[in-house]
Amino acid sequence: MKKRFIGLLSLLVAPILVASLASCGNSKIKIGVCQLVTHPALDAATQGFCDAVKEGLGEDKVDIDIQNAAGDSATCTTITNAFVAKKKALIMANATPALQAAAASTTSIPILGTSITDYASALSLDNFNGVVGGNISGTSDLAPLQEQVDMLEEVFPNATKVGLLYCSSEANSLYQVNIVKAALEEDGLTTMNLSFSDSNDISAVLNSAVGRIDVLYIPTDNTAASNAEIIDSICRQNQLPVVAGEENLCKNCGVVTLSIDYYAIGKKTGEMAVSILKDGADISKLAIEYDGSPVKKFNASLCAELGITVPSSYAAIE
Repeated sequence: MKKRFIGLLSLLVAPILVASLASCGNSKIKIGVCQLVTHPALDAATQGFCDAVKEGLGEDKVDIDIQNAAGDSATCTTITNAFVAKKKALIMANATPALQAAAASTTSIPILGTSITDYASALSLDNFNGVVGGNISGTSDLAPLQEQVDMLEEVFPNATKVGLLYCSSEANSLYQVNIVKAALEEDGLTTMNLSFSDSNDISAVLNSAVGRIDVLYIPTDNTAASNAEIIDSICRQNQLPVVAGEENLCKNCGVVTLSIDYYAIGKKTGEMAVSILKDGADISKLAIEYDGSPVKKFNASLCAELGITVPSSYAAIE
């Protein structure tokens, strides 16, 4: 009697298991994207990520949930916590506050960062050797900072005072500024730190430096990029040239930049996601990847307006 019961139970359960497995097979891989704020560089990185994931996993096999925090770190936390609650297969964190929020939300779901300048600063890592470990890896938007300094000195050989504009709440911005500051001062130039806490402070901080600096340097700073119109208005009116840490910032308020390709690093991040989700790559062993081909570019119209001539090797921003 017991054997007959077990046999009958098996016949009843088997169709349910088959249906369940079929359902799992048809379900999409769910990925969450937390982007700090809307601006062209981060938008390009997210687009590159999505394109690579859809290409590698199949557009009909993946569900990408893109959430924008509108520049608010607390909202990043809300977004990443929701991703964890929804049991996303992977989280892509676009910009440092998004990565920090994701890292605090989960230690088990794979997290890939992009548009992160320095992972050691962002995650308070000691003895960082290029591999974060645990459930985190990704790509960096760091352009060679010494080469940015060389570019500034090449285009503005007579400059003696350089302002360094950055958001004090962005750890990666301070990291860049500290390196650029040291390199400039080693070459005999004077620097002025112009830090602001949020977008409301930019005008006052920048206006306080007008007439006291020859050139303004802005690193890859998300808050600055989101307020490029304000920066451009003040600098253009006062004939103050801006050396920008990335292309889209330069396009909106700068004259020259040594910039990486944000779409390319986003795509590389997407390829890393495919290797994890499809090929079973161990994220704890994946090294942070970089764009190895930064390009010197210039804002042709603004250079012409300010009477600035750049070397012929620079490419015009389209």
